[in-house]
Amino acid sequence: MASVGATPGRTPQGPGPREASASFPSPAPVPEPREAEEEDEEEPAEIHLCVLWSSGYLGIAYYDTSDSTIYFMPDAPDHESLQLLQRVLDEIDPQSVVTSAKQDENMTRFLGKLASQEHREPKRPEIILLPSVDFGLEISKQRLLSGNYSFIPDSMTATEKILFLSSIIPFDCLLTVRALGGLLKFLGRRRIGVELEDYNVSIPILGFKKFALTHLVSIDQDTYSVLQIFKSEPHPSVYKVASGLKEGLSLFGILNRCRCKWGEKLLRLWFTRPTQDLEELNSRLDVIQFFLLPQNLDMAQMLHRLLGHIKNVPLILKRMKLSHTKVSDWQVLYKTVYSALGLRDACRSLPQSIQLFRDIAQEFSDDLHHIASLIGKVVDFEGSLAENRFTVLPNIDPEIDEKKRRLTGLPSFLTEVARKELENLDPRIPSCSVIYIPLIGFLLCIPRLPSMVETSDFEIEGLDFMFLSEEKLHYRSARTKELDALLGDLHCDIRDQETLLMYQLQCQVLARAAVLTQVLDLASRLDVLLALASAARDYGYSRPRYSPRLLGVRIQNGRHPLMELCARTFVPNSAECGGYKGRVKVITGPNSSGKSIYLKQVGLITFMALVGSFVPAEEAEIGAVDAIFTRIHSCESISLGLSTFMIDLNQQVAKAVNNATERSLVLIDEFGKGTNTMDGLALLAAVIRHWLALGPTCPHIFVATNFLSLIQLQLLPQGPLVQYLVCEGVANASHASHTAAQAGLPEKLVARGKEVSDLICSGKPIKPVKELLKEKQMENCQMLVDKFLKLDLEDPSLDLDIFMRQEVLPAAATVL
Repeated sequence: MASVGATPGRTPQGPGPREASASFPSPAPVPEPREAEEEDEEEPAEIHLCVLWSSGYLGIAYYDTSDSTIYFMPDAPDHESLQLLQRVLDEIDPQSVVTSAKQDENMTRFLGKLASQEHREPKRPEIILLPSVDFGLEISKQRLLSGNYSFIPDSMTATEKILFLSSIIPFDCLLTVRALGGLLKFLGRRRIGVELEDYNVSIPILGFKKFALTHLVSIDQDTYSVLQIFKSEPHPSVYKVASGLKEGLSLFGILNRCRCKWGEKLLRLWFTRPTQDLEELNSRLDVIQFFLLPQNLDMAQMLHRLLGHIKNVPLILKRMKLSHTKVSDWQVLYKTVYSALGLRDACRSLPQSIQLFRDIAQEFSDDLHHIASLIGKVVDFEGSLAENRFTVLPNIDPEIDEKKRRLTGLPSFLTEVARKELENLDPRIPSCSVIYIPLIGFLLCIPRLPSMVETSDFEIEGLDFMFLSEEKLHYRSARTKELDALLGDLHCDIRDQETLLMYQLQCQVLARAAVLTQVLDLASRLDVLLALASAARDYGYSRPRYSPRLLGVRIQNGRHPLMELCARTFVPNSAECGGYKGRVKVITGPNSSGKSIYLKQVGLITFMALVGSFVPAEEAEIGAVDAIFTRIHSCESISLGLSTFMIDLNQQVAKAVNNATERSLVLIDEFGKGTNTMDGLALLAAVIRHWLALGPTCPHIFVATNFLSLIQLQLLPQGPLVQYLVCEGVANASHASHTAAQAGLPEKLVARGKEVSDLICSGKPIKPVKELLKEKQMENCQMLVDKFLKLDLEDPSLDLDIFMRQEVLPAAATVL
């Protein structure tokens, strides 16, 4: 508390003027206006999935706490092995899987297998079984229609609400409706996101969105790993990110130039959902190509700057829904909305023939102007930051303005009140002040006198003692009681009225939450495509073409997008696998000649085209590719309890053999090296022959191998389906000795290795090196002499017969 209007007190020499002052809590110093930053203290996102399976169809819905949105997939057919469901689980990695306790054998078997996956990263989902009655169709509809959704205006009638929800939720998809109903039941029971709130606080649901997994290209986690599409590595500061990981050298890492967090999230989603939808792919490429034009570079940079102000709107809306809004949220939302308006105005000047520009120009409605205008006219950003609470600007509420004026004039007024109070106090009291404490009111404060020892000494006639604090006594007097009745609790009154205005403002914003969600969706899409355009400009990528009639890919002078950034020189290579000729490419060549890089290059260029990115090649034509399978690197794991070769067979090659179609791309590098040479060679030949036997339905296969016997022994049938690369033909040696010498192995070892290799190739016996043999004999002789010299012949316990049998004879045998 600060004293105001003080005058000199009594001196030790005798009576003098006494001090009368006023005191009340002063506001914190007003900081210089600064930009309020969005706080990156989000809780880890949780995803809770609900699934129903019936008559060959799946109904799936899940709730994502990161954006408080429910996602649903309309009823979709699935195989009895539930491959589609497994794909969904692999992609979203839910914390819990909710389903009905009444399930058929297929779902029961699937859930049992899911629960037993001890090696699943980061952990297995919790399986939750609810009574089948919780998934009833009518009760599910009732839950959906009676929900408290902030994105639906309160002014809507019940009929309008039903019509509005019917435009979003497919009520004709019965399994999906039942899954949504079961999910709402689970969320309400677990109180997801509002565990510590009052029970009348509902789960924040900011929207319903449809997701679909149709037209997707199948890629497993092994392929993502070996192609280095994603690569996590420990962050140097464990406090920097919640996971303790950061993106390493990966395709995602070099292409991720997004300015907002939701752009980065969308780019990651596109990477996990490569698609065969040519219309979607070409729409992405159109935007990238537009921004690659030299005359559009300034526009791209301006849009990128605006996107840097698009912040985490769902988190702010969630806080508003729960009335947990922070001071900084208002300025963050204000800048987000104004930046969105800037994006809209810019996109209205761009060609409307491009779908994204047209969508932003139309969907960023005048509701954004309304939100920005309301926030700008109501919120006192500087005052809010200074007082660390929501405050409003002057001229918004006359009653608040009047109370703030009174509060501002209190110091001088209370000084006068204190002066009058001092006149009526005991002359021994040197000074007094009148203070104001929120929630308590006005009090008279006097210093503690030396004579005031016991509590009974604090009693003063006409005053009500309240408390002692810091050697000062606080009382209520008749005047302070009058002040309480006259002025009331100003601080609390102002705070309460401003809180009410904040609530009304929140309701106005939440009523327009739909346009804010649309802003995030379209802005994140623009952010991703600007990032891809920036990478394409810097790395010299070109636009791929799509040919649905082409089965396979054609790449002219392709480059590995990561290797070309690390190597001093990189030699481009072409690849072609289309039609019914040369579907199996067998790549032979010396060690370190780049066979593995070539395979990965083909896979990465194909992948980049399937996410709608430009590619590192002079030209690329991508046909109908439905999956990419790889066997390039053995993913060893102690937790799996499998050998390297078993992992190759079980997790990688077996997937390709069992699932690859005539539209699949299969990349195999050095398969069979983890076991006996002949067995590995035989298995490699068997796998390739299996695919060749399929004839026209054979997948597009690239095989890199050092098993030259595969060709020399003619283990593969002759025909148009097989083609040998890199320079068309067959390498007759692996040049391993040359590679070993380059790696720094001693010359003697390299020479001996080459000698043994030549002996094996010529069918001659391998004899030990004479020099090495003589060295070994001399070592054994010396060891035998040393043992004799160490004998103590006077030792009575020494038995020479035993010594001869155990030591001398074995050593002599090695010497002879």
